[in-house]
Formats: sequence, structure tokens, C-alpha cells
Amino acid sequence: MFFFFRKMNAVYLAAITAAFFMVACQTNPNAKKLDTGTEGTIHISVDETYQPLIDSEIKVFESLYPKAHIIPTYKPEVECFKDLLNDSARLIIVTRDFNQQERDYFKQIKITPNSLLLAWDALALVVNKANPDSALNMNQVRGIMDGTNKDRKWQLVFDNANSSTVRYIMDSINKGKPLPTNTMAAKTNPEVVDYVSKNKDAIGVIGVSWISDPNDSLSIAFTEKVSVVRLRADNGSDFVKPYQAYIGIGSYPLKRGFYFCLKEPYRGLGSGFATFLGSYEGQLIIKQFRLFPARLNVVFREANLK
Repeated sequence: MFFFFRKMNAVYLAAITAAFFMVACQTNPNAKKLDTGTEGTIHISVDETYQPLIDSEIKVFESLYPKAHIIPTYKPEVECFKDLLNDSARLIIVTRDFNQQERDYFKQIKITPNSLLLAWDALALVVNKANPDSALNMNQVRGIMDGTNKDRKWQLVFDNANSSTVRYIMDSINKGKPLPTNTMAAKTNPEVVDYVSKNKDAIGVIGVSWISDPNDSLSIAFTEKVSVVRLRADNGSDFVKPYQAYIGIGSYPLKRGFYFCLKEPYRGLGSGFATFLGSYEGQLIIKQFRLFPARLNVVFREANLK
């Protein structure tokens, strides 16, 4: 009887302890429920070039998963990577992959980040409607970007001094050469378009999604406020605008990547939204904004236009 009594007390004590622990967890105001791939709230940082696109992606994602809440902050690409490194954001959406310095840092702190190319993007050059120079070769573009072009006086306009568009031009076009001294930053992409529309000598550099019309059924319309410059690649024969097909086959020269970079210690909402961006539904939205989807099988067919 004594052994039976001790055994019953042990079972009783274990049950009481478990119940107490469950109640404590439920009533503890400091207990934090982890988000999942389709539920919870998360803040993300996004290159401001992609605001129209990501706003649409979030709207569709949250309609599919009503318990998910994605709160984006749109800012220059440099600031997005700072947010990822200092844990202000688990997910960022930008125009480049991690560089070697960033990968070495994550290895040092024993974290394995994830990244994926989601699409091919392009930068568009836009000029005033009254400007006759709406077709340029790449030698002319390089001259405009580093200030050595003497054909005419251009007012070069970017969205932000720390933006991904500035980085792309400095790295890929100028090869480290400085921008002209009269280069100006208009603060936002809409302000670039607005400034160019009012100044005949201005030429703006802007992400193609900002000047595309996602409601155009033919997927070829751009904004009517400015003219989009036709460009000819160094080895190209045709002057082309940044249409999806030309971005996809590489005949449009100002082409860049569109990535997500993720640092998440568990499969949470950051992983869920990143997966959605690479899914069929997410890629179709990307297609609507004139980027060339990297995760869809796209077949080019010749067509005779009569």
C-alpha cells in the first residue's frame, strides 16, 4: 500500500506540474507565438524600385492567407541589406545576391542565409516627350552616365543617391567612374518621372516596373508622361525598348536580377512569402509588371503581324 500511495502521488504531482506549465504558457504575456509560412506578422525591407510590384504580390498573398500580414518598408537597396544584417528584417527583396563579404559574415556567425533569383529586371531611360533623342547606342549611354558625351547637355536624374539604380550604373556602365557633377536625385521614382516630364534636357534612370501599365492586356504599354528610350546593345543591330521578350533574350542591354535574400532561423512567414514569389501565382504577377520571370518556362514563338 505504501508503494502504491507513493506511485499515485508521483503521477498526481506530474499531472499538476504539466497543467501548471500549460496555464503559465497561456497566461504569460511575454510568451511569443512563432509565425508560420502562412500565418503571423512580419516586416520586410524592399528596394523602392519594386514598390508597385510588391504591393500587388502582398495583396494577393494576404487574400490567399488571411492570417498572414506582410508589412513592407520601401527604401534604398543599401538600407535593405543593413536591415538584414542588423536583424531589423528577416527578408529583403533587392536587385542583387549576397556578395562574398556578406556570405563570409554569415558563415562567421554560423547562419546559413537563402537567396533566389526570381526574375530579370531592367532599367529604363526616360526622356521628355519633346526630346527628339529617344534612341541611343551604348557608347552614347556610357558617355551620358560618366559625363563625357558632348553631343548635348543632359540633366541626369536618379531616384536616390543610395539606390540600386545608381549602384548598377556605377558598377556595370561606368566601371567605377563618377557620375556627372550635375547629376541630381529626385528622392522617389514617381518624382523622377515627374521631373523628366517637365524638363526637356532631363534623362531619368528608373526601374521598368514603375513605368509599366499592369492593366494593359498586350503587356507592352508604358506611361504616357514620358518617352522610353530605345537602346541598342554593343553587339546588337536593333534599337529596342525594355519589353519582356527583349529582357528575356538579352537584347535589351540594361538588364539586372531581381532577388529575395532571407535570413530566418525557422520556416516562418518570411519563407512562406519568399516561396510564394517563386510560385506560379507569384511569377504571373511579376510578369504583369514587365519583369521577365525566372521561375517559369517561357517559350518564344515567331508571329507574323499583318
